Amino acid sequence: MILYLIPILVFFRLKGAFAVALTLAATGAPALARPMPEQNMGTSLLQREDLAYRFTTLALDSADGKRHYQLWIGTPQRPAPATGYPVLWMLDGNAAIGVLDAALLDQLAEGQAPLLVAVGYQTAQRIERSARTYDYTPTLPGLDEQFDPLTGQPSGGVQPFFDLLSQRMRPIVAKVAPIDVNRQTLWGHSYGGLAVLHALFTRPGEFSTYAAASPSLWWHDGAIVHEAKGLQQRLGEARPNLLLMRGGDEPASPRAAVKGDVERPARELTAELAKVQGLQVRFERFDGLGHGPMLPASLRRVIETMSK
Repeated sequence: MILYLIPILVFFRLKGAFAVALTLAATGAPALARPMPEQNMGTSLLQREDLAYRFTTLALDSADGKRHYQLWIGTPQRPAPATGYPVLWMLDGNAAIGVLDAALLDQLAEGQAPLLVAVGYQTAQRIERSARTYDYTPTLPGLDEQFDPLTGQPSGGVQPFFDLLSQRMRPIVAKVAPIDVNRQTLWGHSYGGLAVLHALFTRPGEFSTYAAASPSLWWHDGAIVHEAKGLQQRLGEARPNLLLMRGGDEPASPRAAVKGDVERPARELTAELAKVQGLQVRFERFDGLGHGPMLPASLRRVIETMSK
């Protein structure tokens, strides 16, 4: 495993789970969609020295050496609290960096002033499709080989990804700046939102807030819904928060038309999760926004919340 630093400045009732899954299946399997044209990530923010945050990069590889991560760590230009900085973990870190600007960083610095950790990949692309397809999707039981229904890429690596985050990324980040392990937020969009839900359902004590934006609930006919079974028992003493966000103009699945009650799967999932004692759940609709625009809008909402 390569490591180096470069300073650059849900208890789900079975009946309820099946109801949500059936709703997802009723929308139809997603048609295979061509990926959007590749875009390069915005890096101008990282080249500035007049910000409320200073940025450091960190790179490491996956345990099998097949995926290569780049972390951009933003540290507030003010001393850490006695308990350490709260942390905002941002999946699709290459795209997340492009959302940040000087005004947002100023807001954060005046509020909770969390440590920012954008978890991305060693690429100039805004979205690294192959690696994220593997890292952000759950394992399906009974399959020797698993491929994503949308991209055709290998999938099912979300468990080793979060193992890496917990066992390698978090301790290394803590060496850059002191962190508060009790105040950690995980944000992700689309497949990243799917990964956030998986983290909540399987690791409800590792983050205090789970922010799932436009999660791919359609994926494999709602497979993520079944992972919530037994969440009540797994919560233990944890009291996490879930913020589920969705654009009002998003279809139920890729390339599907925006017609009918496309919000129903997300609304039903929210209602079922609200029955889990100890889990605080909130659903937020972003009127007029489609799938792509939800990435910056949802991250800005999380940042605005942490700025208060």
